[in-house]
Amino acid sequence: MRVHNIYADEQGESHFRDIEVEWAEEGPDGTTSKRFPAAGIIFRKTPGDWHFDWHTATRRQYVINLDGSHKITASDGETRTIGEGEVILIEDMHGKGHLSEALGKLRHSILIPVD
Repeated sequence: MRVHNIYADEQGESHFRDIEVEWAEEGPDGTTSKRFPAAGIIFRKTPGDWHFDWHTATRRQYVINLDGSHKITASDGETRTIGEGEVILIEDMHGKGHLSEALGKLRHSILIPVD
């Protein structure tokens, strides 16, 4: 399972990379990963015309899109569409940040802060 990840390098430039979730245990309810740390859960609704200009992350957090997609542009110029059902780990808390925008549809997502 892939998790998109946006992070800032030492010069403050933001970049994407992929994190592959490793499976740790198989049981009667399916296959699971190890337990990852989290500090709660936040539900969010974002309008279809949402546009958040260049900004850094306010905290490390996973964002899970439930029923819509959005586009994120890293400061190095790479743009990714984070689709319905996909996960991104936002970690660029310093530097140039990233640009986020809706793709014309109301989107529900879950934010999971990481300490």
